[in-house]
Amino acid sequence: MTKKILITGSNGLLGQKLVYRLLNQADIDIIATSKGNNRLRTQSGYTYHPLDITDEQAVKEVIAKFTPDIVINTAAMTNVDACETEQDACRKMNVDAVEYLINALKTQHTNPHFIHLSTDFIFDGNNGPYRETDIPYPPNSVYADSKFMSEKLVEQSGLKWTIIRTILVYGVVDFMSRSNIVLWAKDALSKAKTINVVDDQFRTPTLSEDLAEGCVLVALKGATGIYHISGKDFMSIIELVNRVADFWHLDKSLIHPSKTATLGQAAERPLRTGFILDKARAELGYEPHSFEEGLAVVDTQLKDQQKD
Repeated sequence: MTKKILITGSNGLLGQKLVYRLLNQADIDIIATSKGNNRLRTQSGYTYHPLDITDEQAVKEVIAKFTPDIVINTAAMTNVDACETEQDACRKMNVDAVEYLINALKTQHTNPHFIHLSTDFIFDGNNGPYRETDIPYPPNSVYADSKFMSEKLVEQSGLKWTIIRTILVYGVVDFMSRSNIVLWAKDALSKAKTINVVDDQFRTPTLSEDLAEGCVLVALKGATGIYHISGKDFMSIIELVNRVADFWHLDKSLIHPSKTATLGQAAERPLRTGFILDKARAELGYEPHSFEEGLAVVDTQLKDQQKD
């Protein structure tokens, strides 16, 4: 039986990695959807259909047209400070659009599986690293509230559902259209720029290929419930940047420590998150790369892009 997997946000970092991970997989039909034109380098082997998930009618039409067996919702507004200043846009993308997807899927007779991406930011950061059974207490931010609300919608949907929470995703997108903390740090240090980096936030940064693999394991195994999918190395943000500098032999004296409270950011950040991966390892067979292995993947992809 061929499974139809519809991916939202296929132009984004995770969306692209999911398309590439599923390409040429036997018995999988990929429907890639994103706002605007297809921005993947590879344009064949799957169906692309433009979709703005904040357009309720468009969501209904696309779900009815393709009748997917599985939907992986990677689309979200993830700039946490922009969510503070653009609260309506954040709610439309992170809450209302999830409701539109759920409602459209409930009209299908195929018992579709809805896989929704969430975040460590639903935790207050006082007791990390976290397990799936830990109770969320979102920090005081519009982004965190929106992701927490979307989780509740998914849990109460009546659909076959899975919530995959992740942390600080990094990797390389086609045409270098997006940045992330690893690429930002490498680029700034390569240009001999001084950078201020927080030393009081702790995470388990996630290679985008690992996150895609976790999503695919959930989809193919039909696993339901909540899963924490991240990297396995727990570190401060400043340690992360220092390890980036070490990997690419860049000048660590350019890295200056700072405190979260001094940055004056619009949105509150949880200080200490990170995930315990025991459940994903035991139930899915998930095993992420080490951070340095992840940087090696990034390095290879950057070199490949330079050849084009």
